[in-house]
Amino acid sequence: MDNQNKDQNQENILPSPFAQTYFHGTKADLQIGDFIKIGYTSNFIDKKLKHVYVSATLHAAILAAELAQGEGKERIYLVEPTGELEDDPNVTDKKFPGNPTKSYRSIHPFKVIAEVSNWNGHSEEFINEFKTGLAKLTEQGINVIID
Repeated sequence: MDNQNKDQNQENILPSPFAQTYFHGTKADLQIGDFIKIGYTSNFIDKKLKHVYVSATLHAAILAAELAQGEGKERIYLVEPTGELEDDPNVTDKKFPGNPTKSYRSIHPFKVIAEVSNWNGHSEEFINEFKTGLAKLTEQGINVIID
């Protein structure tokens, strides 16, 4: 076996040291090693959820943290999944076909592996407009999360 084929075979059996990273935006004060589990109230509506929602983009996680309910500090956590993920149908089916926001959900917990401490949020005007839009959808009865 020549070296090129040997290298290709090794690549097929060795696990990659790199994995997809995911972010979770919230106001919850978590520690490295904690697990984010199902059953907590959504950032967008007053409903306990059957999935944990994450994004592979920092932008979406920042927006989630800014919209999170509560009085705590806005936080972004780097998390790793403990089970299977699926595309978030609230975003990919309704607003952005093909999942360009890289938004996902899982019934399995996510382990907190780090906190992103240096990020820039959206303008107050943008957040207020977004919240106003969500309030209008709620009034119309169409601010529904497919969970």
